[in-house]
Amino acid sequence: MSRVRTRPTRDDTREKLFEAAALVFEEQGIGGASIEAIAAAAGFTRGAFYSNFTSKDELIFALLEDHVEQSIRRNLDLLSKHRNLPDYLEALRTMDRSKQDPLGRSPLLHMEMILFVARAEKRRPELAKRLRARRKLITDIVETTLKNSGRSGVLKPEWTGAIVLALEDGFRLHRLIDPETTPPDSFLRAITDLQRAIGLANA
Repeated sequence: MSRVRTRPTRDDTREKLFEAAALVFEEQGIGGASIEAIAAAAGFTRGAFYSNFTSKDELIFALLEDHVEQSIRRNLDLLSKHRNLPDYLEALRTMDRSKQDPLGRSPLLHMEMILFVARAEKRRPELAKRLRARRKLITDIVETTLKNSGRSGVLKPEWTGAIVLALEDGFRLHRLIDPETTPPDSFLRAITDLQRAIGLANA
């Protein structure tokens, strides 16, 4: 009997290119990474790369888009199971991060992607679009957890979302620079402390 050969789907190919790009970007930096190196790391030809992306920039934006989409899906799933803020934060703390997308797993790559896109003015609107999507996600989580607890916040949810997102990126950067004084759970600890402080202020 002859074996049926199955070719990877377009989604499979893109996922392998995402993983390969993340590895190459971490090793060589985004600016120095070539399309040939990314394709080779994924086990593909240069032609296979161009059948999925027209340029390295397009790959980068697709990688960012994938990260935002997965983050939204993952957080909304947690929120559907943990409706109040303490339970939700605990679920985040114990989540298996090894199964996240490449940007979710690598703080260094996440920060480098932000800087790479922000350096070129023409790229900034695309980065801003993803930033707004992340901010809206956090705003929705704040609104939902406040509603489920029967409380109102001292700050507008939109502003709270912006603060939380800035804290997350800030702690991510601090951990890269000084991991000894910035534990892995620093961001979640800060959010928990803020939530308790606000709770006391509202008491």
